[in-house]
Amino acid sequence: MTDLICMFMKTRISFLIALAISVFAAVSCMMSDVCYEDGFLTGGPEMGQQNPQDGDKYEEFSDNPFVDALETPVSTFSVDADGASYANMRRFIMQSNSLPSQNAVRIEEFLNYFTFNYPEPEGADNVSICAELTSCPWAEGNKILRLGIKGKQLEEEQMKPSNFVFLIDVSGSMSSSDKLELLKSGLTQMVDYLRPSDRISIITYSGTVCKLLESTLCSDALTIKNAISSLVASGSTAGGAALKMAYEEALENYIEGGNNRIVMGTDGDFNVGVTDTDALVEMVESYASKGIYMTVCGFGRGNLNDAMMEKISNSGNGSYYYIDSEDELTKVFVNERSKFFAVANDCKVQITFNPQTVAKYRLIGYENRMLSESDFENDKKDASEIGAGQTVTALYELVPAETAVSDARVATFDFRYKKELGEDSIPLSMTVNLIESAEVSGETAFAEGIAAFGMILRKSPYKGTSDFELVKSLVEKGLDYDPYGYRSQFVKIVEKAQYLQ
Repeated sequence: MTDLICMFMKTRISFLIALAISVFAAVSCMMSDVCYEDGFLTGGPEMGQQNPQDGDKYEEFSDNPFVDALETPVSTFSVDADGASYANMRRFIMQSNSLPSQNAVRIEEFLNYFTFNYPEPEGADNVSICAELTSCPWAEGNKILRLGIKGKQLEEEQMKPSNFVFLIDVSGSMSSSDKLELLKSGLTQMVDYLRPSDRISIITYSGTVCKLLESTLCSDALTIKNAISSLVASGSTAGGAALKMAYEEALENYIEGGNNRIVMGTDGDFNVGVTDTDALVEMVESYASKGIYMTVCGFGRGNLNDAMMEKISNSGNGSYYYIDSEDELTKVFVNERSKFFAVANDCKVQITFNPQTVAKYRLIGYENRMLSESDFENDKKDASEIGAGQTVTALYELVPAETAVSDARVATFDFRYKKELGEDSIPLSMTVNLIESAEVSGETAFAEGIAAFGMILRKSPYKGTSDFELVKSLVEKGLDYDPYGYRSQFVKIVEKAQYLQ
């Protein structure tokens, strides 16, 4: 029966059906109160009405607390280069006219949605690290330690050959215009920017799992685009079985030394076959060890399984994006497509604080990325990846020791990464001294503004004097570096959030 379904999907009939549905969806959008404006969906429920994301699933967590530096001087975590939480927050505020739920806010993903103007790696290094110490804008007397990490930029000719498997959710829950139709548009854009020698397969899943397109060279772009165009949503969601088929397809066409990656598009509503998140994580981890990366793109609202998608991307040498608009499609699949090419693997941070200068410290965000001290030098312990040109930012809030000396060491910033999976890790290190910058840099001020905004939305007990005016004043100091206008857009989001509070 599955073979018959696949044969049917490959016919012109399905293409015509897809075309008709696309036209219907476009007309429906024009007739509804939801539309696109400047690339972003607007409209949705009026303020005070029930929001259509009541069925969304988020993992509950508490903010990292302050830690006594004398008792526990070492803090270790895996980097997080995802940006899904930020885009999802934007959807809440700009489309649904509501503030996001607290558990939808992951501050590290707010920070890492943006590219920061950090120094490029030098020599043979694939990663650079930097740090800055400043006064804390929301807690008088405290300090902020900003850590910066940047992956090496790659020119087009330096990027590894790619073996992509598009794993597409075509279940009935993906039928709305903000889900499958957006995804099809993004994948089509991506094909235009891939090289003729890159390869694409397409696996679809609903009530059944189907290999819609065998691995095909991008030189045959028309065949790939026709397959994407033919996608139609219907049925239940057999996501677990589809994941296994996608991994097997990636292994079958594996490029030694290349970029072997699954790009999954879904709302995360798995309801047939393997549906337990722990079982899915176990499956993803087993294939990640074989050198296959995972990129998860979440779509839509109402039954978004954010918790599941973040977990499987974390476990699958992967990244997690939320796609809320045409502009976000362009960001992920065009402007920042180099992030699909990992230049640093199993990236870990370890900060060793000096109790003579630091009484307490708190890592802002990264709550589900914490590692034990011994994990840092354990090359068998999995951690996250950094793509070409990608930056990672982390902030610590510090309570100075009462007897701190002005030129004493505050902390040692250690970083480990692998150029290739399975290799020995490469260490980097720098010392941070208790010498504040004469004036906070625009990059650190911008990061502080993002963190303050996240703490306000989370109703964090550590937000201190943070308010929307403070957020705007900090963010505006960092607008000089804004290649694609994402920072300026953030100011508008803050203003809308202030209105909605």
